[in-house]
Amino acid sequence: MGQSPPSAEYVSSPEEGLPFLQGTADFGAVTPVPKVYCASPTKIANAGDVLFSVRAPVGELNIADQEVGIGRGLCAVRVGAGWLPRFGWWALHEARHQLNYVSTGSTYEAVATEDVANLLVEHAAINEQRAIADYLDRETARLDALVAAKERVLGLLAEKRRALITRAVTRGLDPRAPLRDSGIPWLGEIPAHWELWKLGHVASIGNGSTPGRENADYWQDGTIPWLNSAVVNQEEVKEADQFVTATARRECHLPLVKAGSVLVGITGQGKTRGQAVLLSIDATINQHLAFMTPNPSRMASWFLRWIVFAAYEFLRSISDDAGGTKGALTCEEVANFRVPVPAIGEQEAIVAYIKGATAKLDAVRDATERTIVLLKERRAALIAAAVTGQIDVRQHAKRQGASHASAALS
Repeated sequence: MGQSPPSAEYVSSPEEGLPFLQGTADFGAVTPVPKVYCASPTKIANAGDVLFSVRAPVGELNIADQEVGIGRGLCAVRVGAGWLPRFGWWALHEARHQLNYVSTGSTYEAVATEDVANLLVEHAAINEQRAIADYLDRETARLDALVAAKERVLGLLAEKRRALITRAVTRGLDPRAPLRDSGIPWLGEIPAHWELWKLGHVASIGNGSTPGRENADYWQDGTIPWLNSAVVNQEEVKEADQFVTATARRECHLPLVKAGSVLVGITGQGKTRGQAVLLSIDATINQHLAFMTPNPSRMASWFLRWIVFAAYEFLRSISDDAGGTKGALTCEEVANFRVPVPAIGEQEAIVAYIKGATAKLDAVRDATERTIVLLKERRAALIAAAVTGQIDVRQHAKRQGASHASAALS
């Protein structure tokens, strides 16, 4: 079992100590990618040891490619006599699922070293272990390559989707429309007949707060939807899972944000700052969100949502103007954000175009994601079948050898 040394023992250079792994945050695809080092770790895993996560997510695996110090989130498993390390690696992939029944902890799932030690793992003669490991090395590599290819497709689809939306809300739908320089670096050229306005002139801007959790009058039997910044990871908010009371709204100065508004994350170092979501219900919000309620005669809700989506990197940059530790947008900055404003009919046409075009891309994305899930399920089933003897990997190897010989003769 790993053990975390005093914080004074952590160092930043490999010349000063061993790589130190606290948990799965340092895991790579197969071998870890250490970020910190430790001058005198109390628990050391050897090269070739399997690193086993004992805290959420329980059962994640890596292989130590060098001596590493390990913290409380990990234990090291070293195979004994009569075991091939590569077979042990694959056997643990199957055995770890037994821990689903013993994981405990109110804050995070965790298992004890004894739980790992009590795992039941299949054993076979050395020649069979080698055949199984060879088979799984080969077949999982093939499946992993397919998954990686599909994940690259997802990345390309996301890039294409962003480019499509950005071009539509900054250039319009008429490729022959004359353009003019907007004078705004992130926006570039826009159709000459479009106007530019500060967002505060075409929308109401504000943010919210978090009522004290200790006050039951603010939360118990609440009926007003209350949203935090996690909602900006969606495209549209249609429901809430937390509710406050009318008392909370009155005493904590919570705004009632109308459906059709756009919410944007305004704080934090993560990706939520600068992300936007359309609000489809009346709700109130916390202090980490700003609302933008457009004047419906000047700005269509979805057009505003896509404008903010296209300006994500710009919003991130202005919120960092005071240095990397600022990590916040102000309502004043949001109100001063200059946006293109075509005629309302043109905005609605652009929104309709984006809806149709992205629906096609989203269908491809969903199909690709389903394929990835199936490939990963196939990988897990293959490992389970091989290490439990349900697949005769020796016969498979003979067939493959015969196939290679036939190909060579032809």
